Amino acid sequence: MRSGNRPGLQWHRFHELTPALLYELLRFRQAIFVVEQRCAYPDLDGLDQQAEHLLLRANGKLAGCLRVIPFRDENRVKIGRVAVAEAARGKGLARRMMLEALARCRGGYRDYEVALSGQTYLAPFYESLGFVTTSAPYDDYGLSHVDMVLSANSAHSGTARGRARNP
Repeated sequence: MRSGNRPGLQWHRFHELTPALLYELLRFRQAIFVVEQRCAYPDLDGLDQQAEHLLLRANGKLAGCLRVIPFRDENRVKIGRVAVAEAARGKGLARRMMLEALARCRGGYRDYEVALSGQTYLAPFYESLGFVTTSAPYDDYGLSHVDMVLSANSAHSGTARGRARNP
């Protein structure tokens, strides 16, 4: 377990997750992505094992998470599964996690393109972090999404080359 740059944030590789912590993480994602958003999709996609997982705790409870997945053969890293507990929204936690993830990308994946697939209504949030939309909206298990990459000239960048690729 490695602490993030700020209190409450912790990075974990898959093999560092205890069974209890893994269960908590998967239950958290299920509560948001499957139950709250009413979206039956395969959360267990085989990518968690190669990802770095950022967990955000508030008052001892899991309040947010995301994962960073390196695709080394493509010189690309993808940020995904960004989630904040409903009761913790509107407090800047998603921005805090994304800034931590971007710092992680700058440190560990300097020459990699940084990409994500975000819900369409969240595109302005990701744009405020320096991402640009690279696809038309598309349906992803009943939810509208767009592909985005970190702009090469973004103040948050230092990693992206701005090329569009499908995840």
